[in-house]
Amino acid sequence: MGVPILAAFHTTGMHHSVSSGLSSRPAEAGLRLVLAAVTVPLALLPGLPAAASESAEIQEILDGREMYVDARQARLNQVARQPQSVSTRNSRGQLLFDSGAAGRLNRFSLLQLGAGCYRLQSGEILVSGRQNGCTRSARMSVRGTNYVLSVSEDGSSELSVLEGEVEVQPTIEEGGAVDPDEEPVVVAAGEKAALTPQGLLRELTDLLESDYRRILGGPLFRGYAVPLPGRLSLESYVRSRYPSLTFPSIPGAGRSIPTPRIPTGGFRLF
Repeated sequence: MGVPILAAFHTTGMHHSVSSGLSSRPAEAGLRLVLAAVTVPLALLPGLPAAASESAEIQEILDGREMYVDARQARLNQVARQPQSVSTRNSRGQLLFDSGAAGRLNRFSLLQLGAGCYRLQSGEILVSGRQNGCTRSARMSVRGTNYVLSVSEDGSSELSVLEGEVEVQPTIEEGGAVDPDEEPVVVAAGEKAALTPQGLLRELTDLLESDYRRILGGPLFRGYAVPLPGRLSLESYVRSRYPSLTFPSIPGAGRSIPTPRIPTGGFRLF
């Protein structure tokens, strides 16, 4: 589907051809060829964002098989599509979004796929790469980033930007467009933002070395065999800030890091 960007010129050209006494048919044919050549997709025009249908592939499941697409048990390489949800109970898992970014769901998390962003309804997710995220009251726009987003039962949320930058803005309604009356807040690398249930900034603080150590050694990194797409950028940033910090649980980051053992029971294809 496209929009002809010379539609106004078509009318002007027709008027000129009639007033000069020339036949309008050659002019119309020529204009049709021009319009066909310059027709552009809707998604490329300013102010007309593409309504992409988001999907995510199940790349890895850890700690059992309690990962689900909607209400059914998930399987490796299964693709969930908008508006399906992906959830975990006592298991963890990694998703590959169609944007090329990866997302790691912690235990007891619930995520719903949507157009333009995923929506984290509860729990915690680590995102590595260019992937926008949403809660029920805020939108996170990223630029190739490693960040952790968590949502509490009361709807409040916390965003930790491990590397890169995330722009946060409240939404008008649940799952809706951003609120034009609220200025976006930019959360930079090494910062943590606490958001109210309404998506407003409550507190902005620095991430400490102890925060990085806890996150990198925790369930969002520990035991995964599939590397994150943005792991090298993350490691470069953290090492420049905290040279003494090690990465014991990031597979593939260096020869000194052993490959994690796949849990007993393995990954069985259905």
